Amino acid sequence: MGTIANNPILSGFYPDPSICAVGEDFYLISSTFAYFPGIPVMHSKDLAHWEQAGNVLTRNSQLPLENAGHSQGIFAPTIRYHEGVYYVICTNVSHGGNFIVTATKPEGPWSEPVYIKGAEGIDPSLFFDEDGRCYYIGTHPNPSGVKYNGDWFIWIQELDLETFQLIGEPKDVWNGAMKNIIWPEGPHIYKRNGYYYIMNAEGGTGPHHAVTVCRSKSIWGPYENNFCNPIITHRHLGKDYPVKYVGHADLVETVHGDWYMVMLAVRPENGFTTMGRETFLAEVIWEDDWPVVNPGKGILTEQLEVKLNEWNPLEDQNSYTYKNGRKELLIDKQNHYDFANMDQLGDEWLTLRNADEGQFELIKGKGLVLHGNEHTLKEQENEAYIGIRQRHHKCRMEAVLDLSDVQENDVTGVALLQSNEYHARVELSKKAEMSEGTYSLQARVIICKQSEDEIISEDYFTINVLEQKVTLGLEIANLQLNCKLQIGDETTVLAEKIDIHALSTEVAGGFVGETLGVYVSAKQGEKKSSVCIKEFSYEEIA
Repeated sequence: MGTIANNPILSGFYPDPSICAVGEDFYLISSTFAYFPGIPVMHSKDLAHWEQAGNVLTRNSQLPLENAGHSQGIFAPTIRYHEGVYYVICTNVSHGGNFIVTATKPEGPWSEPVYIKGAEGIDPSLFFDEDGRCYYIGTHPNPSGVKYNGDWFIWIQELDLETFQLIGEPKDVWNGAMKNIIWPEGPHIYKRNGYYYIMNAEGGTGPHHAVTVCRSKSIWGPYENNFCNPIITHRHLGKDYPVKYVGHADLVETVHGDWYMVMLAVRPENGFTTMGRETFLAEVIWEDDWPVVNPGKGILTEQLEVKLNEWNPLEDQNSYTYKNGRKELLIDKQNHYDFANMDQLGDEWLTLRNADEGQFELIKGKGLVLHGNEHTLKEQENEAYIGIRQRHHKCRMEAVLDLSDVQENDVTGVALLQSNEYHARVELSKKAEMSEGTYSLQARVIICKQSEDEIISEDYFTINVLEQKVTLGLEIANLQLNCKLQIGDETTVLAEKIDIHALSTEVAGGFVGETLGVYVSAKQGEKKSSVCIKEFSYEEIA
């Protein structure tokens, strides 16, 4: 028995992981910030191979994101299972604060959110005690006054499971393991051998990130510090270590009594992180009633053996992948979407904020039609964009587009998107007819930094009105980008080796990773542009 897990277990933009076990099944969720739908639900039976079961927040009523910045919206969700019900608790920092949703199946449907009155701060979690009581744990500013940036406390209060409201009195129980620590966050409570444990992150979600733990015989404390804290971090390994920012962890126990930890980390290229914070896995043992992470190593490893039978969702007739005819995204090296022959859009596809009603539609025999509005990718609005996460440092994306319903001077194209302020676009725009049956197509490659566009290249092509299918391609090689356009059998390289290090967390800031997708922007008028995405492919390249 055993399988090999490769780190990261979820590559690309899957930050702030939280996990629960239900029998032999594991369910993992992560933050989505301003993307919609919110909070992917990933499923596994061996902690190494994952599929997407669905999303938690699939309706605008559950996830209001109007005018939310890319790194606002949904922060740090926690998933728990108790007596037949799945619970997700998290923070919408842009609208409403901390809330709870529930479901009887992990794929949903999930309930409307119940906002928790008086639950200030962020990063909430739930703990179900043996006596049937439920407790809320979260973080908030130092109640005696914030003395420095990041001077926060972890607090606990009982939660009424009927109303999902706080009852009793709140109590501040912990403010981190280190002296003058900043940003104690992402706390979770566990109970084992008569001890209550609080595990949390400290040091901010950047180079000084760390995981620490404390324990008490009472949920209210006092909590004693583990003298081995932090129990895992990479901040002591130097700036050039290939895996950094390790923190924000959650623990899970298998049916065999083995323990594992999921956490976030990043894999920079030459010091720059473009794919955001990813999900990693470590083994945990217990010594003297304290958790020890990756014993004998103490840091994350490229691989680890999981003490579970290997699982393949393509062969398991009970997997979501098998039951849905591979509708869901498998976390593998390539994906190809023939939208004209698809019945459902996979749950891995993301839009920005709350898409306009009917903004995109999957039409059998035609493709995925994206209807434009007047907003552009540079705005903090509900622009017409749909994409998937970048999952590899070296990858290629191609989109086959039908431009028939793109109006003159409107724009459509593909994008490598970090935020509205930092991204790369390959932009197509129809110009006036050149002669009967043809028109001019402008193709521009643009890098946007600090909301300022830099035109890298500009080309014009002659298109036959009867042949309006084109293929746009983006090829990413670490911190360089190549762009191409194919019309008929002719392929043109629009730009090569574009420096995209500015599209990184270290330059652009924020908490998200890059996505790859298609967009359309339409002028205000009686008839707005639509683009039909016929095919879309993503693959890792050497």
